Order: sequence, then structure tokens, then C-alpha cells
Amino acid sequence: MSSVTDDPNIEFRNLAEPLRRAIGERYLTYALSTIMHRALPDVRDGLKPVHRRILYAMRELRLNSSGGYRKSAKISGDVMGNYHPHGDGAIYDAMARLAQEFNVRYPLVDGQGNFGNVDGDNPAASRYTEARMTAFAEALLEGLDENAVDFRPNYDGTLSEPVVLPAAFPNLLANGSSGIAVGMATNIPPHNIGQLCDACIHLAKARNSDRVRDDTLIDCVEGPDFPTGGVIVEPREAIAEAYRTGRGGFRTRANWKVEDLGRGQWQVVVTEIPYQVQKGRLIERLADAIQTRKIPVLADVRDESADDIRIVLEPRSRNVEPEVLMNMAFRATDLEVRFSMNMNVLIDGVTPKVASLKDVLRAFLDHRREVLQRRSKFRLDKIDHRLEVLEGFVTAFLNLDRVIDIIRYDEDPKLALMREDWSREHARATSEGDYESPPPGDGELSETQVDAILNMRLRSLRRLEELELRKEFDELTRERADLEDLLESEGRQWKAIADQLRDARKSFGDQRRTRFGEAVEIEDVPPEAMIDREPVTVVCSRMGWIRAMSGHVDLSREFKFKDGDGPRHVFHAETTDRLLLLGTNGRFYTLSVANLPGGRGMGEPVRLMVDLPNDCEIVSLLVHRPGQRLLVASSAGFGFLVPEDEVVAQTRAGKQVLNVKGDVTAVVCRPVDGDHVAAVGQNRKMLLFPVADLPEMSRGKGVRLQRYRDGGLSDARTFELSKGLAWLDPAGRTRTVRELDNWHGSRATAGRMAPRGFPQDNRFT
Repeated sequence: MSSVTDDPNIEFRNLAEPLRRAIGERYLTYALSTIMHRALPDVRDGLKPVHRRILYAMRELRLNSSGGYRKSAKISGDVMGNYHPHGDGAIYDAMARLAQEFNVRYPLVDGQGNFGNVDGDNPAASRYTEARMTAFAEALLEGLDENAVDFRPNYDGTLSEPVVLPAAFPNLLANGSSGIAVGMATNIPPHNIGQLCDACIHLAKARNSDRVRDDTLIDCVEGPDFPTGGVIVEPREAIAEAYRTGRGGFRTRANWKVEDLGRGQWQVVVTEIPYQVQKGRLIERLADAIQTRKIPVLADVRDESADDIRIVLEPRSRNVEPEVLMNMAFRATDLEVRFSMNMNVLIDGVTPKVASLKDVLRAFLDHRREVLQRRSKFRLDKIDHRLEVLEGFVTAFLNLDRVIDIIRYDEDPKLALMREDWSREHARATSEGDYESPPPGDGELSETQVDAILNMRLRSLRRLEELELRKEFDELTRERADLEDLLESEGRQWKAIADQLRDARKSFGDQRRTRFGEAVEIEDVPPEAMIDREPVTVVCSRMGWIRAMSGHVDLSREFKFKDGDGPRHVFHAETTDRLLLLGTNGRFYTLSVANLPGGRGMGEPVRLMVDLPNDCEIVSLLVHRPGQRLLVASSAGFGFLVPEDEVVAQTRAGKQVLNVKGDVTAVVCRPVDGDHVAAVGQNRKMLLFPVADLPEMSRGKGVRLQRYRDGGLSDARTFELSKGLAWLDPAGRTRTVRELDNWHGSRATAGRMAPRGFPQDNRFT
């Protein structure tokens, strides 16, 4: 058995080229194919090849907007088999998108069944859904039978498909488009057909687009008109610049309203969401923002949507303005998005270009003018053919007896009719019957005329039929003259295009769905403003269990604790307050009173709320007072003053303020309330010195308060020297000493033994 290499008629050549050039040429071919045949839309009809082939295949299946539906599987199968061999899955996805009213401003496919929803659910399988064209799609296809556009062979050369559709309206801007090619991408928002037609009519009247100002077009086309509505909050200057350059962005927010629930209660209802935002994902983001407290004023979110959008946002406090809540929601979720516009299109079906609004509309109008000229020429040819036939009919009626005689007795009536000279008979008939129609040509009938005469029905040989033919002849003659004038006059062509656009505006124009607004930035309110202000009593045990009891209860009453536990910090506060907690590790932690557990039980461990290590104890727990200063000190006798605003922590991890090492721990944290400091050591020696001797710091080890030979600092506080130094005796009575000269000294000295009656635990309280 011989191989191919044995065939002497086959010539083999060795082709050698650099790998860089070979890969470059092949990749460039792939890139151009992706750009032209997959990713970028044609500016003339606004469609990519797959969408164009879907609509053409549906037209071939006679799926008119007023007809019946066909299975989507049948449609995608025909498209794949005849025009688009890229897989039925991709074809069906593209067709399903054309039917989604939340994705396409003017749907081109009328779907029956599950074609997906705004929640982000996928369409049902193609075997379960049905489809047909909409009136918008029919308007894009109008004129295909009249040689309006060029056709090309399909992928296997067995059929032909249109290169571009006639497009009765600017579909590229009406429905928008998006795609990613090789090295470039496109993203065009949808617009309102009525406004687009107004802009095109203005351009058509001007004829010369150079004389049309961009601002005039922007007065017609205010901005995108998204199918899901929403509110565009982009400044007009930015919108104008985006349309002038073809690149820009549009900030779009959800549309919302406030519903009054009575008794001061209210809720926010979102009725429209931004374009291309999945409602299901949006609800998840809102719920996550509530959990992570990114929107602390938001208490709950509910999806009450049916056919329309209805997302309910419940505030945590009725004291907060709805605008504040929504402003925080806009920043934290997809209730506000930015649509980036990049009008990268194929201007002539081949050349990619980032076009301005005027460039896109002018390209569409040039396409419509070419369609008008081609349809007019096609109609002219049809009229010429019909006039030729009518002239033959008129000749037959004028010489009816002779025609019947030839048909009856001649062996080849067709040839005889073509050879007969009808000029003499025509002249006689016109003189007798007052006919003004000229004889055909040089007195002979053409083959087309003879075929029409021979195919004429007998009952057409009536006087009434003859009059109707003459009436039709006159009407077609006038129409032909009008078409010739149209083709010769550029002004009449633009007027005809403007009339067509007015018809499209009348048929398809509707009200804008997307409104315009102003983005008013509102400063976030402090967390305490979002909470109802109510009195509470904070109770924290020795083991670190904390709770907040409603109201200001008597602090001397007995509180319930777990076995082996007891009271440590008990004080009055309000739900809008924040608590400062200092651990023995020198770190400050911040707690919100509103987030504390209720007082019905034993509370919760404070270590579940902040990252306080297990080997650290609570030194102090107090209400944060903005502008207040604190005295902090370690067991080694070092300390300083720190503003309370500097110790507020924003995270669970807290904020390191007092630096301690080794066995040294934080032991003192008291508000500064006086002009002197009283420090007492574990050796019961006390020292008094002015507060001014201590530095004010935000973090550090501090300076020495009192010097010790052994032991360390036990307690310290500030007081008014003129009022004396007070402490609680073992019986719970307040004892005040005003003669304090013996304990005055310089900071960092040892001090003297505490006054008689000072508590044995060496603490002031």
C-alpha cells in the first residue's frame, strides 16, 4: 500500500520562519477574530455576531412578535447548525439575556418560561423554555428582503447571513453592550429610545455633524436609562465629559422611600436597585453589614419583593435620620455602584475605536442613509419591472382581439407575440379609445411582458381590470419619480431618515426609568446618637462577668452572682455611653453599654467581648468622658497622665497605653479630679505632690511617682488639697484629713507612714 509521500504529483516544501514571527502572526489572527467576531459590537446595529445570528434565525423560523412561540432548544439548534458553530450553551445564554427585562432596556426576545431573574438565578434549560421575537427585533430586521444590507456565506458556505442588520433605531445605545476582547474591552450602558431618536433627528437636520455641539446632544440624551431604574448621582459635567470622550463612569444609587409606621417608628423601603446588581447578593451584603456592624444603625433587612422590588431596612434607632442610614448603606453595600463606560465599538464592522456619543450617532445615521438608498434602489428596480409588465398588459388590452387570435391559432404564441409589431395597432387603438400610453419600446413586446400576458387569467380581460392597471401604472410612475428625486437629493434623504426616526420614537418611545439626583454626603453620626438614651446600672464581678440592668438601681443593694464570685465594679451609666476597661497588661479596651447583655441573668464574660488575656485581671472599669484625663500607674511606681480620648480603642484587641514588663502590672487608673496626687505604697508610706509634676502622655512607661526600698505601689489618686484627703474606713464611713503637711514632698521620694486610721489594704476606696 503506497503512502502519500510516494505520489509524484505532490510537491513538498520546507517552510522556515522565526518562532517569534510565527506566534505573533497567529496570535494577531486570533486577537482580530475575537475583536471582530465575538467581543465588540457593530456600531450600526449594536449587535455582536451571535445576537445577529439569533435574530436572523428566528426570522427564518417565522417567529414574529404576533405569532407563536418555539422551543428555545430548536432556536439555538438552528443557530448553531446554520450560522454559529460555537456550542448551543453559549447561544442559549446569549438569547436568554436578550429576553431579560432587568438586563436589556428594550428586550429583543420575548421569552416564555423561566429566563432567570434579578436575584441572579440562571434560566431554565433550553428544552423547557420558548421564545419569539419582539417588535423591537422586527424593527432591527426591517428591510432585509429589500437588499438593505450585504449578505455573506455562512461558515460552511451552504447558506448566507446578513453582515449587519438594517436597524430602525440606534440599538447600540438603546440596549448597551459589554464584552472583553484581546487587549481591549467595551462597556456601554442602555439609554432611552425617545431621547436617542431626538438626538439623531437633530443630527439629521444639521446634515454636517461638525456644526453640532456636544452639549446640544447631551441636552437630548441626558444620560443612561437603566432597565432597573435607580438614581444617577454623577455631576452633569462628568456625564458630558464621558460622552465627549467615550470613557467615563456613572454613580448609580438605589431608589428608596420612607414608610411611616406610626408612633415615631419608620422604615426604609428600597424600590429600585442599581443596574446589574443581583438582588440576592445585595441582601446577603446587607445582612453581612449588619453582622459586622459596618452599618451600626441598621437593625434588620427583609426581602418582600414580588414582581416589583421591595427591600425593607429597619433602623436600630428611630432617632437617626433616614438619610444617615442610607448614606452609610450606600458606602458599605452595592446600593450604590459605579458603571464604567467604555464605548469601544466597530465603526465600520472592522475597525475598533473608542467613539464619542456624536461619533456613534453619526455612524448610525450614515448606516441608515445607506439602507435608505439601497432600499430605494431596490424598490426602483421592482417598479421598473412592474411598469414593464403593466406596459405589456396595456398593449394586450389595446390589441385584445389580435392577442387572442395569436394565442388561439399560432403554434408558438410566445415567439409570435414577441415578433409582432404592435405600434400600428397601438396607434389605431389610441385614436379610437383615447388612450395616451405609449407603445412598448420599438413596437415589440419583451419576453417578460409576453410571459406576463400568457400567464394572465381570463377573468382579468375586463374593462374594470384595464382601468385598475392604468391607475396602478400612473401611481407607480409617480412613485418612481419620487424615488429618483430622493436618490438625487441629500436633503430629502435626511428628511426621510428623520421621519423614520419619528415613527420609531412614536412606536417605541417611553418614559425614562432612571432619574437624576444629587449625592449629598452626610457625616456619620457617633454611635451613641444611633441608640435610644436610657439609664442602666453596670455590674461587673470579680471574675469578669458583666451585665447592664435597666434603670439606675440602688448601688448598695445586693446583686446576684455565680457561686464563688462577688461584686467588683458597680456604677450608673446610660445606653449611649462607652466604657473604658484597663487590664493589668496596660492595655485599654472599649465596650459599648448598648451591647452589654441584659440584667436578667448573670451576664457574659467580658473576655468574650474584648481580647483580654486569661492571665490578666481587670484594673479599672469606668464610663468614658470625652475631654477627661486619667492617672495611670504601674506596680513599680511609674505613671503619667493620659487624655481619655487617647485611650479609646477601635478594635477588640485594645490599645496599649501603659508599658509594663516582667512582673510589673498596671494597678491604678483614676480620673484626674484635683490639683494634687496622693500615692501610697505596699509599705504603707504615703506621698503627696502636685499634679503638675506629672507629664501628660499618650503611651509610655511614665515617670516615678514614689520610691520604694521594697514592695511597690499600692494605690494612687488625685484630690483637691484645699478640701483635704478622704478615704473610706473599715466601717464604710468617709474620713477626711486636712492637715497634710507631713506627707508633702517631691515626686519620686519615699514618703511617710500613712495617717492613723488609713485602710489596712492600703487603698483609698
